[in-house]
Amino acid sequence: MIEYRTSGFNPYATKYSPFFDSRLAVCAGANFGLVGNGRLYILNLTSNGIVCEKYFETQDCLFDTAWSEQHENQLLTAGGDGSIKLFDIGVGEFPVAGWQEHGREVFSVHWGLVEKSRFLSSSWDGTVKIWNPERKESLMTLPVHSCVYSAQFSPHHPDIVTCVSRDSHLRVYDLRSKASAQNHMTLAIPIHAPPKLPIAGYGQGSVGPTECLTHDWNKYRDSVLASAGVDGVIRTFDLRNPSGPVNLLTGHEYAVRKLSWSPHLSDVLLSASYDMTCRVWTDGSNVEQGGSGAGFGRELGRMDAHTEFAMGVDWCLFGAEGWCATCAWDERVLVWDVREYMRPN
Repeated sequence: MIEYRTSGFNPYATKYSPFFDSRLAVCAGANFGLVGNGRLYILNLTSNGIVCEKYFETQDCLFDTAWSEQHENQLLTAGGDGSIKLFDIGVGEFPVAGWQEHGREVFSVHWGLVEKSRFLSSSWDGTVKIWNPERKESLMTLPVHSCVYSAQFSPHHPDIVTCVSRDSHLRVYDLRSKASAQNHMTLAIPIHAPPKLPIAGYGQGSVGPTECLTHDWNKYRDSVLASAGVDGVIRTFDLRNPSGPVNLLTGHEYAVRKLSWSPHLSDVLLSASYDMTCRVWTDGSNVEQGGSGAGFGRELGRMDAHTEFAMGVDWCLFGAEGWCATCAWDERVLVWDVREYMRPN
């Protein structure tokens, strides 16, 4: 495990570069993001540890960041002042572009993985906006009518967008559909619905809605997503049967702040929680690894080196299949190998 300290700034998210296995971005805010400046760190993994290549200062806290899928030196930030900024590592200390349409804090940004000329943003103002970095105005606004904590493009289809929000629903939008009264929305799945199959230790009644803070698409199965939030439970969904969750992964003691499916293994995901742990899970779908399908996911291991709320996780796309980065409000970014923390069956 190697460590970098973001002294004076509390990280909110970390992302590996899609172009380099040794480059990380971390966005953070002073005073836990309550008041003060933000900072975007560009970190390099070297033989002498993690080195800060460059950082950018902003006037408000940064809640999220996303690397450009078009340009290896550019990345987006989501600001507490409602702004979205595009920075270029090779160009000065100021953003090369910026957008200000959201009425509240921007909480997530995500670059399209299929149609790489678009990115999206989600905000506490209850909207998701689709953008082209070449244009000054957004291409489209998707009204959600509830504070949106996380939004993503599908990694399998350029026109499918999903988001999760304060009202405990996972929404699916198809940008090809007509902008009718549904505003491109094709599904609204109640996250708090009971699971499809009985799960030991979990009642079958509805637990009531709770805020959903994060979600992520499975990188191999084009209809599978996972979500998590304030109740500390990770749920997986299959859009082919959208009435409720397929799996419930329980164990976190407090809210889950970030989820990320593995880019290497179809059944493995990583979570970061306010209980200060980062945990690796299987959803039980990999029969070759002893899984038996729906309802049988479990925790594979945990890393508890953080000493404050764990806020961000991301997998390295390159090399061995277990390397990841995590960040927490303890002003630390940790790079570690998940396989060292996985327990034998």
